[in-house]
Amino acid sequence: MQSELDAAAACQTVVVRVTGPDHPGVTAGLMGVLAEAGADVSDIEQIVICGQLNLGLAIEVPSGRDLLKELLLFGWEQGMTIDFDFVPDPTSDPQLPGTVVTLLGPVLSPTEIGAAATAIADAGANIDRITRLSSFPVMSYELLVRNGDQHTLRSNLMLAAAKHITMDVAVQPEGIGRRAKRLIVLDVDSTIIQDEVIDLLADEAGTLEVVQKITKETMEGAIDFESSLRERVRHLKGLDQAAIERAQAKLRYTPGTRTFVRTLKRLGYSVALVSGGFTIFTDRISKELKLDYCHANVLEFDDGRLTGDLVDPIVDRERKATYLREVAELTGVPLSQTVAVGDGANDLDMLSEAGLGIAFNAKPIVSEAADTAVSVPYLDAILFVLGIPRGHVEAADRSDNNGDGDQNLA
Repeated sequence: MQSELDAAAACQTVVVRVTGPDHPGVTAGLMGVLAEAGADVSDIEQIVICGQLNLGLAIEVPSGRDLLKELLLFGWEQGMTIDFDFVPDPTSDPQLPGTVVTLLGPVLSPTEIGAAATAIADAGANIDRITRLSSFPVMSYELLVRNGDQHTLRSNLMLAAAKHITMDVAVQPEGIGRRAKRLIVLDVDSTIIQDEVIDLLADEAGTLEVVQKITKETMEGAIDFESSLRERVRHLKGLDQAAIERAQAKLRYTPGTRTFVRTLKRLGYSVALVSGGFTIFTDRISKELKLDYCHANVLEFDDGRLTGDLVDPIVDRERKATYLREVAELTGVPLSQTVAVGDGANDLDMLSEAGLGIAFNAKPIVSEAADTAVSVPYLDAILFVLGIPRGHVEAADRSDNNGDGDQNLA
C-alpha cells in the first residue's frame, strides 16, 4: 500500500471507494477530511443497497499532504473499507448525452438482465449507471448507456426482448427532452380500459361474434378502419338506452389506470383520450378520471335507439394524429414533449407523430413501429418508462392520503 500511496503524488486524480454499513455522518465526515486537506472533488456517486454504502469520488490529491493515509484512518474509525485507484486527468469536455434503456418484466432475473447487458456490450456501448425503479407491480431498472452505435444498440436490445418474452425494453435518448414531457394522449379500447366498447354493445345486440371478427381484422391492419367501423356499427342498430347503460356498467379499467392518471396530473401533464370508439363511453371515462380532453366517434340516435350509423366526421387513424397535434397546440406543448399510447393499427400515425410513441400490449405491427413497447398488464408501468420511480409515486400518495381504491401501485 505504501508504494501505491507514494505513486499518488505523480497522479493528479485518485478515485476513492468507500464501502461498508451505512450510518449517519459518513459522507459528512469524509467531506470534512477532504476540506481540511484542501482537496478538490471532481465527481461523486453514492448509493445504498440493503443498508450497505457504496460511495465513489474522484479527487485531486494536493501535494505535500498524506491525504490517502488520512482517508484510511477515517475509514478505520468509521468501520468502512476504503480503496483507491490512480487515474489520468479526467477530460474537461462536457459529457455527451447517452441512451436510457428501461427494462421491465414480472421478474427480471440475471438471465434477462444479462441478455440486455450483452446486447449493449455487443453494440460497443457501456453501462454508466443502473437504477432500480420498481419491484411491484413489475420489476424495472433504468440503465444509462454511453457510446456504441445507436442503431445496433436498439436492434440488439429489441432482439434480446424478443428472445426473452417476459422482458420489455424501452430505448430513449438521454437529455432534457425526456424529462420535459407535458402532454399524453391515450387510446381507449384495450389501453386505458380492458375492453373493446363496440364488443360490449354488440354483446347486448346479440352480434358479438361477427363484430369481434371484424374488430380483429381491423386492429391487425387488414381492413380499412372507417369502412369496418361503419360495418360494425350497423350491427348495433336498435339498441336502446337501457342496453347502452348495461354495456357501460361492464367497463373495466386497465389495472393501474387511476394511479397512472393521478401521477401524471401531479406532474403537470395534460391528459387526453382519443378513441375510435364512442363518446357515450369516453365522456363517462373522462369525467370519472378528471381528464383534460377527450375525442371519439358519435353514434346516431333516433327516438332513443341507435340507427346503426355514425355522425361524421369519423375518428380514424389520420384523425387521431391530427387530434394529437391540435391538443399539443392548444396546450402550448411542442410535439417533442408529447407521449402517445395505443395498441392498434389505427394508432400508428399518432404514435409516430408524438415525441414518444408507446405500444401498450399491442399487435405486432404496432409494437414493431412504435418507439417502445410495454406488454405487462399494468398501465402504471408506463410511469417507469418515463423515468418515474415507484417510491416517488407511493410517497406522493401517502402525502395526499389518497385512498381511491387503485391497488396496483398504491
